[in-house]
Amino acid sequence: MRILRSFWTLAFAISIVFAIGSTFGGEPIKIAIFDVDATPPIGSAMAYQPVRRIDEMTLRCRGIVILGAQEPIVLCAVDWIGIANEGHDAFREALAKAAGTNPQRVAVHTLHQHDAPGCDFTAEKIIAELQLQGYSRFDGDFHRKVIQKTAEAIQAAIPNAVTLTHYGVGEAVVQEVASQRRIAGPDGKIRATRTSSTKDPAVRAEPEGVIDPVVSLLSFWKEDQPIAVLSYYACHPQSYYLRGIPSPDFPGIARFIRGQDLNNTLHVHFNGAGGNVTAGKYNDGSQTNRMILATRLADAMRQAHANTQKAPLSSDDITWQQIPVSLPIARHLVEENLITKLKETPPKGYVSMADQLAYLRRVQAGHKIEISCLGVGKARCLHMPGELFVEYQLAAKKMRPDLKVMMAAYGDYGPGYIGTQIAYSEGGYETQQSSSCVDPSVEPVLIDAMNQLLEVK
Repeated sequence: MRILRSFWTLAFAISIVFAIGSTFGGEPIKIAIFDVDATPPIGSAMAYQPVRRIDEMTLRCRGIVILGAQEPIVLCAVDWIGIANEGHDAFREALAKAAGTNPQRVAVHTLHQHDAPGCDFTAEKIIAELQLQGYSRFDGDFHRKVIQKTAEAIQAAIPNAVTLTHYGVGEAVVQEVASQRRIAGPDGKIRATRTSSTKDPAVRAEPEGVIDPVVSLLSFWKEDQPIAVLSYYACHPQSYYLRGIPSPDFPGIARFIRGQDLNNTLHVHFNGAGGNVTAGKYNDGSQTNRMILATRLADAMRQAHANTQKAPLSSDDITWQQIPVSLPIARHLVEENLITKLKETPPKGYVSMADQLAYLRRVQAGHKIEISCLGVGKARCLHMPGELFVEYQLAAKKMRPDLKVMMAAYGDYGPGYIGTQIAYSEGGYETQQSSSCVDPSVEPVLIDAMNQLLEVK
């Protein structure tokens, strides 16, 4: 009888343990961090110029692997101008293999710095196929080395993954950094473009315009120690460029400052929907402004960290959803015309007919772009393609005011600029034929995808 009573006592205790477990969440979450040098060597091509000197600050390829919520999730941010088409595929596939997951659970984004490389293996094939000269920026040898180094870094990091106890969300307003790039006239047409470094004082004096002034932070904690902090802010990252010196520019410097504030924490920065947002109101291109802008962003990051609210974290709090979408091709993209122009036009600038032809062939082959959303408790992080207009980010936040919605754009860079539907009738640099590879009807496609990922009823 005593043995039977002991058995039921033990069974009751076990049931209590399981009840507590089901009440307070699922399995523990672990996080692995990785960080590799993504700086091209002297003499190699960048987006606009070859590297002539390496500065004190390097370009980084860094991120996190989330373990314990079904298959691993990989988030990666690269200090390059863009990663497009099969280059984007190659990154995701290699990182997925290293993490033991599938590419649909990998998000790779760039910060869009201009003194940095771009990556597009589809365009690289086209240049070789057409036997064109002068397009060394598409040579992919260096990019493949960075992909391999990153995969190896992930493999090395996973055995040292840290068990987390909490996640945190914080935000703050960034003062005097971002401004609307497109200045409209009385007729609604774009009459001026406020570039990243705007010399004209009259254009700088225009109102700040439509921006998202908030920097958002998602952090992962082991008790009182933040292991990784992800920051999200929408703005073109240029202070000045075309120097032949690889630079992470002011967002990278702000990230570095915060890394010195919290030296045991990996800081990963993502550029939000900053396609039509620059620092032009507050920047005339003077070199001293780089540190001024960096300090302002770092100050806001610091305040957002101070504002962070923590909550317990388990596998029940982590979700991942992805939707493949077909973005409508711009009507001006015709393969025969692009090939003719490629053969006749000297290589110049970043976006070229080779980029556009690469994207056109991808879409015609049935390729879809995957948009994804990471859920961490009350936070939602949307992963979007191209140089997205800030209106998409503001719309996403309005969809779920009950959640903390963040956005990383500059995922697959194949589409180039992605404006709102009305923007294509307003004119301006961003929506002209040489800048955007998508049709104005792209807006409802993306809005619908965001609605689904944010589960808007």
